[in-house]
Amino acid sequence: MGRAQGFETGQAVRAAREVFWRDGYAEASVPALERATGLNRSSIYHAFGSKRGLFDAAVQSYLDEVVRPRLRPLVADAVAPDALVGYLTGLRAALARAEEIQGAAGCLLVNTSSSPLASDDAVRQTVADYRAELRAALRRGVVAMRPDAPEADADRLADVCTALVISAFTLVRVDPPSALHCLDTAVDVLKH
Repeated sequence: MGRAQGFETGQAVRAAREVFWRDGYAEASVPALERATGLNRSSIYHAFGSKRGLFDAAVQSYLDEVVRPRLRPLVADAVAPDALVGYLTGLRAALARAEEIQGAAGCLLVNTSSSPLASDDAVRQTVADYRAELRAALRRGVVAMRPDAPEADADRLADVCTALVISAFTLVRVDPPSALHCLDTAVDVLKH
């Protein structure tokens, strides 16, 4: 008979998520993951199969607990006209807090897209799906803000906002003021 699991999976995944988010997959050592989760190597491997299995669980946790709650107002049945500006200003506030993980490390998936792990087909698909989900949500915000805009204009604004959000996530680690400027530019573009 197997031993009962002596830890809460969600807590362990969230702790590992912070390590992967801050350090990246390649630099997240198993000892660092052990320290963060409070689990020993054999417990990590037993519960998740591998470091990669733990990473995949951390990515799912990131999408479910970080990304999608922030996007929720943009994917609601009725999107408020100010939902997109609210998303951008909320994201700006989060990225401005350098003492918190999002302000210090940007986006787990954007960071992963520029790492060696991005050559993995499953990771590449996860990043592509994330970008598509982000763009679709931002487009819904554009349509709510500008209901009379032609389809082509809504598409263009959604593309511009998506590119500026991704740029902000990319820049926040090395040039926080420029990252914040990207989000300010997105708001300015929407308001004009």
